[in-house]
Amino acid sequence: MNGCGYQGKILWIDLSNSLTKHIEPDKNFYRTYLGGPGLGLYYLLKFLPQNCEPLGPENILVFAPGFLTGTPVPCVPRYTVCAKSPLTGGLGKSEAGGYWGPELRKAGYDALVVVGRAAGPVYLWIADDKVEIRDASRIWGLDTGEAEAFIRQDTGVKDAKIAIIGPGGENKVLFAGIVNDLSHFNGRNGLGAVMGSKNLKAIAVCGSKKVPIHERDKIQQLSRWVSQNYREHPLSSALHEYGTPAGVESNNAGGCLPTNNWSLGVFSGANDIGGKELTEKYLVERGGCYACPIRCKRIVKVDDAEFKVDRIYGGPEYETLVALGSNCGINNLKLIIKANELCNRYTIDTISTGMAISFAMACYEQGIITKEDTGGLELKFGNEEILLSLIEQIAYRQGFGKILADGTRAVAARIGRGAEAMLLEVKGQEIPMHDPRVKTGLGLQFALAPNGADHWFAQHDPFFTSEGSLGLEALAPLGILEPIPALDLGPQKVRMVFYTSVLNSMYDCLGVCMFGAVARSLIPLNNFVDFVQATTGWETSLWELLKTGERVNTMARLFNIRQGLGCKDDTLPATFFKPIVSGPLDGKNALDKEAFEQAVKLYYGMAGWDETGIPTAGKLLELGLDQFVDNQN
Repeated sequence: MNGCGYQGKILWIDLSNSLTKHIEPDKNFYRTYLGGPGLGLYYLLKFLPQNCEPLGPENILVFAPGFLTGTPVPCVPRYTVCAKSPLTGGLGKSEAGGYWGPELRKAGYDALVVVGRAAGPVYLWIADDKVEIRDASRIWGLDTGEAEAFIRQDTGVKDAKIAIIGPGGENKVLFAGIVNDLSHFNGRNGLGAVMGSKNLKAIAVCGSKKVPIHERDKIQQLSRWVSQNYREHPLSSALHEYGTPAGVESNNAGGCLPTNNWSLGVFSGANDIGGKELTEKYLVERGGCYACPIRCKRIVKVDDAEFKVDRIYGGPEYETLVALGSNCGINNLKLIIKANELCNRYTIDTISTGMAISFAMACYEQGIITKEDTGGLELKFGNEEILLSLIEQIAYRQGFGKILADGTRAVAARIGRGAEAMLLEVKGQEIPMHDPRVKTGLGLQFALAPNGADHWFAQHDPFFTSEGSLGLEALAPLGILEPIPALDLGPQKVRMVFYTSVLNSMYDCLGVCMFGAVARSLIPLNNFVDFVQATTGWETSLWELLKTGERVNTMARLFNIRQGLGCKDDTLPATFFKPIVSGPLDGKNALDKEAFEQAVKLYYGMAGWDETGIPTAGKLLELGLDQFVDNQN
């Protein structure tokens, strides 16, 4: 039976036996885990064999919309995909916006659990109560645009929402992602490779049901307030106007733009690849996600013969512009836009792709690898001629790309000869394009995120650095009241990271986009309490919702411990314990390693984990995770 706020059904599909079934949890299950990673981690902890191979049929792949996803609540379009990651060997967790998550809930399901492996290529067709496992042999090998067009024709539903993999996922590139509507990505942790390992090309969904809501009028009233006020808020209005690409120019001006595999903090061509240039020359529309008025996505088009780019693949975000641009020493914006399109067609993560290429460039520049190793490619920083061909090689596991497709940690182990010194990864996942030497809390995020280096495990330091700052005002209900310097690594910084890691986990469970909520945007904390109450009719509180976030973070820690990850993996690359080179911060800002390690241990204590990072029995019991007390190892 469904209740207000949830459909009451989990769809379970066994591809090995072509079987489907429904699971119908009770109200307490939803109130305990909400949605998104809460549901995903529950099924992973309950049913995943401890030592399973990430690309074996026993891995479990969970697609779980947030608890409010699919309702009219604004800025809540997101869903989570979870599995054991082939890139890190630990928790694979990645969120995406767009329209697919809401559509799954409109089809009547709160989550989809996929187990087993199909005998040959298949795709899933979910249309309300009709669930079919269809042959996909004719589209296996096609890129995402071609395959999506086929599925729309095959189902006869032009507006079906489709989550799909391209050749990168099919070829099990360890950082392959999953894309919906060709431009909304579950980009990190290699979950597209897990999907490919199951011979699952796509999941197409069409739903006609509404998520049951207790007080629809109240939600619509709150939604109108967001629509009327997002342009007045400095952060949400900037996201609408410039999107994330504006960070290229600002980080370069601050001396912290990743350049040439993080060897420099300033890039001379930053203005050529930044938000202003992108907006003025190539932007054709501001795209968005379900029920979101902010519309921060960039939809771009390039018409010239050399780099023709189709607008259906969206446009590059900040991370992409830097990973495939400045960090590879490339300042050709049209080339980077085309590279982004290829990554979207092939479904490979732009961060890890760019980092793999820049890592190889650094090794080449240091003489660790030569043309003999690269198949004749001259991997020098700034060499525009190799970018597109190397992306294609990675996606199809050909040439030197076959080696890079396993991620930089594996490549360094294979190459040896000092290549490890060029690595920038945590738990096997490549670092996002933000420098923890200018905001130390971000370094704690990178080290502590259960899915490897993640720049949204918690909120970012600059929101809390001064009196009257937006973060301090917005998160005062959490008790974060005093300014905390960006370079501080003391107890107040650790507390901020701990509290906001719980907050961000709560957001993921609800399906909230960080670009719509405080501290990054305009929707206040207490509005989410109102949204949940209006949706469900529950008498809930911010305390209860935050406890769900803490519960899920603890479950993620348990999952990693089971897979052999622990305190030894909560580290940072050596680069960040050295000063920044070049620009206004030249010779400055090296992280203090001893202070950083103490801060990690302090986070453990605040989280209720012992000195080795294992959650205590008392903490598990306090969070209602009784069933996991005796088997956390």
